[in-house]
Amino acid sequence: MCGRYSLTQPLDNLAQFFELYGQQQSNLPPRWNIAPTQQSAVIRQDAGGHRALVMLRWGFAGPNNAPLINARSETVTTKPTFAEAFRQRRCLVPADSFYEWQAIEGHKAKQPWRIGLKGGGLFAFAGLWQSEAAFGNAECFTILTTSANDYLRLLHDRMPVILPPEAFAAWLNPETPANDLIALLRPYPDEKMARYRVTTAVNSVKLDSPDCFAPLNPNLRRA
Repeated sequence: MCGRYSLTQPLDNLAQFFELYGQQQSNLPPRWNIAPTQQSAVIRQDAGGHRALVMLRWGFAGPNNAPLINARSETVTTKPTFAEAFRQRRCLVPADSFYEWQAIEGHKAKQPWRIGLKGGGLFAFAGLWQSEAAFGNAECFTILTTSANDYLRLLHDRMPVILPPEAFAAWLNPETPANDLIALLRPYPDEKMARYRVTTAVNSVKLDSPDCFAPLNPNLRRA
Protein backbone atom coordinates (compact mmCIF):
# COMPACT_ATOMS: atom_id res chain seq x y z
CA MET A 1 0.00 0.00 0.00
CA CYS A 2 1.01 3.64 0.12
CA GLY A 3 -0.02 5.71 3.12
CA ARG A 4 2.72 8.37 3.25
CA TYR A 5 5.23 9.70 0.75
CA SER A 6 7.55 12.60 0.05
CA LEU A 7 8.12 15.14 -2.70
CA THR A 8 11.07 17.38 -1.91
CA GLN A 9 12.25 18.20 -5.44
CA PRO A 10 11.90 21.81 -6.68
CA LEU A 11 9.40 22.67 -9.38
CA ASP A 12 12.12 23.10 -12.02
CA ASN A 13 13.07 19.45 -11.57
CA LEU A 14 9.46 18.35 -11.88
CA ALA A 15 8.95 20.47 -15.00
CA GLN A 16 11.93 18.85 -16.69
CA PHE A 17 11.25 15.28 -15.57
CA PHE A 18 7.54 15.35 -16.42
CA GLU A 19 7.83 17.63 -19.47
CA LEU A 20 5.62 20.40 -18.09
CA TYR A 21 6.44 22.81 -20.86
CA GLY A 22 5.16 26.37 -20.67
CA GLN A 23 3.26 25.96 -17.42
CA GLN A 24 3.13 28.99 -15.14
CA GLN A 25 3.25 27.76 -11.56
CA SER A 26 4.71 29.06 -8.32
CA ASN A 27 7.36 26.91 -6.70
CA LEU A 28 6.37 23.96 -4.57
CA PRO A 29 7.49 23.79 -0.93
CA PRO A 30 9.34 20.55 -0.11
CA ARG A 31 7.19 17.89 1.55
CA TRP A 32 8.85 15.15 3.60
CA ASN A 33 5.70 13.51 4.95
CA ILE A 34 2.62 13.83 2.76
CA ALA A 35 -0.39 12.28 4.48
CA PRO A 36 -3.95 11.35 3.45
CA THR A 37 -6.49 14.20 3.08
CA GLN A 38 -3.67 16.68 2.46
CA GLN A 39 -3.15 18.60 -0.78
CA SER A 40 -0.37 17.38 -3.03
CA ALA A 41 0.92 17.81 -6.57
CA VAL A 42 -0.64 15.71 -9.32
CA ILE A 43 0.02 15.76 -13.07
CA ARG A 44 -2.81 15.22 -15.51
CA GLN A 45 -3.46 15.88 -19.18
CA ASP A 46 -5.68 18.82 -20.13
CA ALA A 47 -8.14 19.01 -23.03
CA GLY A 48 -5.38 20.29 -25.30
CA GLY A 49 -3.19 17.26 -24.63
CA HIS A 50 -0.74 19.19 -22.45
CA ARG A 51 0.49 18.04 -19.06
CA ALA A 52 -0.55 20.26 -16.17
CA LEU A 53 0.47 20.22 -12.53
CA VAL A 54 -2.41 20.75 -10.11
CA MET A 55 -2.88 20.47 -6.34
CA LEU A 56 -5.48 17.86 -5.34
CA ARG A 57 -6.69 16.31 -2.07
CA TRP A 58 -5.40 12.81 -1.33
CA GLY A 59 -8.18 10.26 -1.00
CA PHE A 60 -11.49 9.51 -2.72
CA ALA A 61 -14.61 9.51 -0.54
CA GLY A 62 -15.22 6.11 0.99
CA PRO A 63 -17.74 4.73 3.51
CA ASN A 64 -18.54 7.39 6.14
CA ASN A 65 -16.36 9.71 4.03
CA ALA A 66 -13.18 7.90 5.10
CA PRO A 67 -10.47 8.68 2.52
CA LEU A 68 -9.79 5.92 -0.01
CA ILE A 69 -6.11 6.67 -0.53
CA ASN A 70 -5.31 3.53 -2.53
CA ALA A 71 -7.04 1.54 -5.27
CA ARG A 72 -6.18 -2.11 -5.91
CA SER A 73 -5.06 -2.57 -9.51
CA GLU A 74 -6.65 -6.02 -9.61
CA THR A 75 -10.17 -4.59 -9.22
CA VAL A 76 -9.80 -1.04 -10.49
CA THR A 77 -11.68 -1.75 -13.74
CA THR A 78 -14.71 -3.26 -12.00
CA LYS A 79 -15.09 -1.53 -8.63
CA PRO A 80 -17.64 1.29 -9.07
CA THR A 81 -15.67 3.70 -6.89
CA PHE A 82 -12.71 3.64 -9.30
CA ALA A 83 -13.85 2.23 -12.66
CA GLU A 84 -14.97 5.49 -14.28
CA ALA A 85 -11.87 7.35 -13.09
CA PHE A 86 -9.70 4.56 -14.49
CA ARG A 87 -11.35 4.97 -17.89
CA GLN A 88 -11.40 8.77 -18.01
CA ARG A 89 -9.32 10.45 -15.29
CA ARG A 90 -5.84 9.02 -14.87
CA CYS A 91 -2.95 11.02 -13.46
CA LEU A 92 0.67 10.83 -12.34
CA VAL A 93 1.50 11.39 -8.67
CA PRO A 94 5.08 12.72 -8.38
CA ALA A 95 7.21 11.47 -5.48
CA ASP A 96 10.82 10.96 -4.48
CA SER A 97 10.16 8.33 -1.78
CA PHE A 98 7.42 6.60 0.16
CA TYR A 99 7.17 4.96 3.57
CA GLU A 100 6.18 1.51 4.72
CA TRP A 101 5.82 0.11 8.24
CA GLN A 102 7.19 -3.37 8.98
CA ALA A 103 5.60 -5.54 11.66
CA ILE A 104 8.30 -6.91 13.99
CA GLU A 105 7.60 -10.19 15.77
CA GLY A 106 7.40 -9.67 19.50
CA HIS A 107 7.07 -5.89 19.20
CA LYS A 108 3.89 -3.85 19.33
CA ALA A 109 5.39 -0.93 17.41
CA LYS A 110 6.15 -1.21 13.70
CA GLN A 111 9.44 -0.18 12.08
CA PRO A 112 9.14 2.57 9.41
CA TRP A 113 11.22 2.35 6.23
CA ARG A 114 11.88 4.95 3.57
CA ILE A 115 11.73 3.52 0.04
CA GLY A 116 12.67 4.99 -3.31
CA LEU A 117 14.78 4.43 -6.39
CA LYS A 118 18.51 3.81 -6.41
CA GLY A 119 20.31 7.12 -6.69
CA GLY A 120 17.29 9.02 -5.40
CA GLY A 121 15.38 11.32 -7.70
CA LEU A 122 11.85 11.58 -8.96
CA PHE A 123 9.37 8.93 -9.98
CA ALA A 124 5.59 8.72 -10.43
CA PHE A 125 2.83 6.63 -8.92
CA ALA A 126 -0.07 5.63 -11.14
CA GLY A 127 -3.03 7.68 -9.94
CA LEU A 128 -6.69 8.44 -10.58
CA TRP A 129 -8.61 11.63 -9.86
CA GLN A 130 -12.19 12.81 -9.57
CA SER A 131 -14.41 15.41 -7.88
CA GLU A 132 -15.99 14.34 -4.61
CA ALA A 133 -19.32 15.85 -3.53
CA ALA A 134 -18.70 14.54 -0.01
CA PHE A 135 -15.71 16.87 0.24
CA GLY A 136 -17.39 19.96 -1.19
CA ASN A 137 -16.71 18.94 -4.82
CA ALA A 138 -12.98 19.02 -4.12
CA GLU A 139 -10.86 17.28 -6.75
CA CYS A 140 -9.21 14.27 -5.15
CA PHE A 141 -6.71 11.62 -6.16
CA THR A 142 -5.89 8.05 -5.20
CA ILE A 143 -2.81 5.88 -5.79
CA LEU A 144 -2.97 2.45 -7.40
CA THR A 145 -1.33 -0.51 -5.69
CA THR A 146 -0.19 -3.95 -6.77
CA SER A 147 1.52 -6.99 -5.26
CA ALA A 148 4.85 -6.20 -3.62
CA ASN A 149 8.02 -7.19 -5.45
CA ASP A 150 10.49 -9.54 -3.75
CA TYR A 151 12.56 -6.62 -2.46
CA LEU A 152 9.68 -5.10 -0.49
CA ARG A 153 7.68 -8.19 0.44
CA LEU A 154 9.36 -8.50 3.85
CA LEU A 155 7.85 -5.11 4.70
CA HIS A 156 4.36 -5.47 3.21
CA ASP A 157 2.49 -7.60 0.67
CA ARG A 158 1.42 -4.54 -1.35
CA MET A 159 3.27 -1.67 -2.98
CA PRO A 160 2.28 1.40 -5.01
CA VAL A 161 2.35 1.11 -8.79
CA ILE A 162 5.42 3.03 -9.98
CA LEU A 163 5.32 3.92 -13.67
CA PRO A 164 8.53 4.18 -15.70
CA PRO A 165 8.92 7.47 -17.62
CA GLU A 166 8.33 5.73 -20.95
CA ALA A 167 4.81 4.83 -19.73
CA PHE A 168 3.77 8.37 -18.74
CA ALA A 169 2.30 9.30 -22.11
CA ALA A 170 0.24 6.12 -22.42
CA TRP A 171 -1.07 6.42 -18.87
CA LEU A 172 -2.26 10.00 -19.41
CA ASN A 173 -3.61 9.48 -22.93
CA PRO A 174 -7.42 9.01 -22.82
CA GLU A 175 -7.23 6.90 -25.99
CA THR A 176 -4.92 4.21 -24.58
CA PRO A 177 -6.68 0.79 -24.69
CA ALA A 178 -7.64 -0.64 -21.30
CA ASN A 179 -5.54 -3.78 -21.81
CA ASP A 180 -2.43 -1.65 -22.42
CA LEU A 181 -3.12 0.27 -19.21
CA ILE A 182 -3.66 -2.87 -17.15
CA ALA A 183 -0.32 -4.20 -18.40
CA LEU A 184 1.39 -1.23 -16.69
CA LEU A 185 -0.01 -2.13 -13.26
CA ARG A 186 2.78 -4.40 -12.13
CA PRO A 187 5.46 -4.44 -9.41
CA TYR A 188 8.46 -2.22 -10.03
CA PRO A 189 11.76 -4.08 -10.69
CA ASP A 190 13.57 -5.05 -7.49
CA GLU A 191 17.02 -4.09 -8.74
CA LYS A 192 16.02 -0.46 -9.30
CA MET A 193 14.83 0.20 -5.74
CA ALA A 194 16.49 1.22 -2.47
CA ARG A 195 15.33 1.32 1.15
CA TYR A 196 16.51 2.08 4.66
CA ARG A 197 15.05 2.20 8.14
CA VAL A 198 14.07 5.59 9.53
CA THR A 199 13.19 6.74 13.02
CA THR A 200 9.63 6.76 14.29
CA ALA A 201 9.55 10.55 13.87
CA VAL A 202 7.76 9.96 10.55
CA ASN A 203 4.85 8.36 12.41
CA SER A 204 3.46 11.79 13.25
CA VAL A 205 1.50 13.42 10.44
CA LYS A 206 2.25 16.75 12.14
CA LEU A 207 5.97 16.38 11.36
CA ASP A 208 6.92 17.48 7.86
CA SER A 209 10.66 18.15 7.92
CA PRO A 210 13.99 16.52 6.97
CA ASP A 211 13.82 14.67 10.30
CA CYS A 212 11.49 12.22 8.54
CA PHE A 213 14.44 11.08 6.39
CA ALA A 214 16.78 10.49 9.35
CA PRO A 215 18.19 6.94 9.34
CA LEU A 216 17.42 4.80 12.39
CA ASN A 217 21.13 4.06 12.76
CA PRO A 218 23.33 6.23 10.52
CA ASN A 219 26.36 4.01 11.22
CA LEU A 220 24.78 1.04 9.46
CA ARG A 221 25.03 0.63 5.71
CA ARG A 222 21.69 1.13 4.00
CA ALA A 223 20.14 -2.06 2.61
